[in-house]
Amino acid sequence: MKKTALNAGRHFLLLLLSFIAIFPLYWMVVSSLKGEGEIFNYSFLPEHFQLTNYLYAFQEMPILRMLGNSLLNSTIQMSLQLLTAVMVAYALMRWEFKGKALIYSLLTLTWLIPFQAIMIPNYVQINEWKLNGTLAAIILPNMVSAFACLSMYQSFQSFPRALIEAALIDGGGELAILTRVVLPTMKAGIASLGIMLFITSWNDYMWPMLVVRNLENAPIQIGLKSFVSSDVNLWGSLMAATTVSCLPIFILYLLLQRNIVDSFMKWGIK
Repeated sequence: MKKTALNAGRHFLLLLLSFIAIFPLYWMVVSSLKGEGEIFNYSFLPEHFQLTNYLYAFQEMPILRMLGNSLLNSTIQMSLQLLTAVMVAYALMRWEFKGKALIYSLLTLTWLIPFQAIMIPNYVQINEWKLNGTLAAIILPNMVSAFACLSMYQSFQSFPRALIEAALIDGGGELAILTRVVLPTMKAGIASLGIMLFITSWNDYMWPMLVVRNLENAPIQIGLKSFVSSDVNLWGSLMAATTVSCLPIFILYLLLQRNIVDSFMKWGIK
C-alpha cells in the first residue's frame, strides 16, 4: 500500500509538471486561432476556428525569409561553437601542460561574464569592420561559447584513456583519434549540447536587435516584436507568428529526441 501510494504520488507530480510545461504552448496555439474579440476570454477552445491571424502575420512581415535567417544564423553559430568546444575539450582532456588549470579558470570566469558587459565593445568593433546589418555581425561575437567548452570538457573527462593509448599504439594521429575514436562515443552528448546551443541562438534577441537594420536580414525574434507597440498590440497575430517560429525547434527536437534522452541518462548515471 505504501509503495503504491508513493508511485501514485510520483506519477501525479510528473503529470502536474508536464501540464505546467505544456499548457503555455497549448494556450499559444489556441490563441492564434481566436478572433480579436475573444482573445482575452478564458475558453480553452475558440468559438470559431480561423486562420486570420496567420494570414495577417504572413502579410505584415516576411516570416519565411526571417525563419531562413534564423535557421542559417543558428546553424552556423551552433556548428562553430561545437567545433571550438570539441577542440578545446579534447586538448584539455588529452594533454597535461603548465597553465591548464589557469585556462580552465579563465573559461569559467568568461562564462560568468554577462554578454551585456561586452556588448558595447562588440558593437563598436562591428561598426569599424562595416558589418552592421549583416548576418556576420550576429555570428562573429558568438563563434565561441564558454558554456559549450566547459560542458564538452566535462563529457570528455569520462572517456577512457586506455582507448586513446590503444589508438596511439596502432599508429593513429591526433585528428584520427578525435574523429574516429572519441567523437563516435560522444554523439549523444554532442547532440544534446548542439540543440541547447541552437535554441539559445534561435531565441537571441538583444544582440540581433542592436546590429540588424531591416526585417529582411533580421531573425524571426526581431519580427515578433513588430506586433507589439505603444499604440496597439496584435496579440492574435503575435501568437500566430510565435507558433510558426516554434515549429523548427519542435522538429529539431523530434529528430534528436533519442540522442537527447540517451545523453540525459548518461549524465544522470555519472
